[in-house]
Amino acid sequence: MTVETIPKSAATRRATLTVVCVTTAMLMLDIAVVNTALPSIASDLDAGVSGLQWVVDAYTLALATVVLSAGSWADRRGRRHVFQLGIVLFTVASLLCALAPNIWVLDLARAVQGVGGAVLFACSLALLADVFDEGPARASALAAYGATIGGAFAVGPLVGGLLTEMLSWRAIFLVNIPIGLVTLAVTARWVPESRDPNPRGADVIGQILISTGLAALVFGLLRGNETGWTDAQPVVALVVAAAALIAFVGHETRTSAPMLPPHLLANRAFAGAQVAAFAISASLFAVFVYTTLYLQNVLHLSPVEAGLVYLPATVAMFVVAGATAKLDGRVPVSVLLTGSLLLVAVGLLMMTVVDVSSSPYAILPGFVVSCVGAGVFNPVMSGLVLGEGTAQHSGLAAGINDAFRQTGIAVGVAGLGIFLPAQSMLPGGSPTEFVVGLQQALLVAALIAALGALVCAAALPARRSAARAVEQSREVVPVPR
Repeated sequence: MTVETIPKSAATRRATLTVVCVTTAMLMLDIAVVNTALPSIASDLDAGVSGLQWVVDAYTLALATVVLSAGSWADRRGRRHVFQLGIVLFTVASLLCALAPNIWVLDLARAVQGVGGAVLFACSLALLADVFDEGPARASALAAYGATIGGAFAVGPLVGGLLTEMLSWRAIFLVNIPIGLVTLAVTARWVPESRDPNPRGADVIGQILISTGLAALVFGLLRGNETGWTDAQPVVALVVAAAALIAFVGHETRTSAPMLPPHLLANRAFAGAQVAAFAISASLFAVFVYTTLYLQNVLHLSPVEAGLVYLPATVAMFVVAGATAKLDGRVPVSVLLTGSLLLVAVGLLMMTVVDVSSSPYAILPGFVVSCVGAGVFNPVMSGLVLGEGTAQHSGLAAGINDAFRQTGIAVGVAGLGIFLPAQSMLPGGSPTEFVVGLQQALLVAALIAALGALVCAAALPARRSAARAVEQSREVVPVPR
C-alpha cells in the first residue's frame, strides 16, 4: 500500500506529471546544456581538458553513485518528501555553479548538483507509478516522460548555446533557480506522498564501495588520456577501481539490505534492461560531448549554430516518443528495445562521415536516426522498469535504472575520450587529430549500442509486452515484500 495525502484526481495526476517532466527536463538539460558552453568555460576559467571533462562527469558520476541509495531512501522516508529535498539541493548547487570562480569549484558544485539530481531521478518514476495505474494513462505518462528525457538532452546544446552567446555560460545554471522554486511549490501543493510500508535499511558500506569504484574508474580513464597510461596515477586509480567494484559485488551478495539487490539482477528481463540503459548512455549520450566540441572547435560554429544542428533530431525524438505510447502491448518489448539500439548504432556509424572541412550538417542524418532510436527507447524502458519493480519498491527499481544510465554517460565520456588526443579537444588544438579520434570514438560507440541490442534480443521475452514479461519473471524470481 501507499500513504496518500492528496486524492489521485485528474488535477493531481496532471500536476505530478508536470512536476516530474519539468524537473527531469532540468536534470537532463544540465547534462547536455554544458556541452555547447564548454569552450566558453575553458576560456573564462582557463581550464584544461581534464577539468572540462569533469564538468560533465562530476555531475553524472555523483548522480550514478547516489541514485541507488536515494531510491531506497525515498521508499523509506516518503517519495514526495525526498523529492522536495532534491529540488532544494539541486537549486542551491545550481547557484554555486553559476558563482564558481575557477574550474575546480565548478566541478565540485557540479558534483553536489549531481547528488540533488540523483534524488530527483530516483523519485520521478516512483511518483508517476503512484498516481497512474497500469494501462493507457500510465503509457501516455511514460511517453511524456521518455520524450522529456530524450528531448531535453537533444535540445540542451541549443539552449546552452543561446544562453552562453546572449548572456554567459553562468546563465545555464542560473536558469535552474526559478524553475526549482516553482516546482517546489507545486510539489508541496499537489503531489501525493507515498512510501514503502516495509522499507529496507541503508547500505552504507555498499554506497562507499560503489562511489569509490566508479570515481576511481572515471578518474583513471580521464587521467590516463591526459598524462599517459604509464603514469602512476591512472594505473593506481584503475587498480583501486577494480578492487572497490569487486568488493562491492561481494558485499551486495552477503548483506541483508543491499542497495543493488541480487534477486533483481537475477531477473533476466530486468538485468537486460539495465545493460540496455548503460549501452545507450555510453554510446549516443556520451559521444554527444565530443560531437559538440567538433562543431565548435573544428568547424568553428557559434554556440547557437552548434545547437541548431541538433534541432531536427530533437523534433524527431519528441514525435517518436509520443507515437511509441500507442505500441504499448502491441509490439514485444524486446523488439522495441533491440530495434531502438540498432537504430542508434546505425546512426552513429552514419556520423563517421565527419571531416575537418565537411558541412556541419553532415552528421545530421546519422544523429536523426540515432535520436529516433532513442525516442523509442526511453518510454519503453521506463515502462519495463516500472513493471519489474513493485509499487512498494518502485523507488529502488527506478534508482537502479538511473544508476546504469548515468554510469553509462560518465564511463562513456571518459572511455570514448581515450580516442581523442587531450590537446586536440581544446581551442587551438589539431583539427585533424580530433577528427580522426572522433571517428574512432563513433565506431566504438556504435559497437556498444549494437552489443546492447544483442543483450536485449537474448535477455528480454520475445512474445510479451513489458507487463506480461514482468508477471512471469516474478513467478520465477519473487520480489521480497
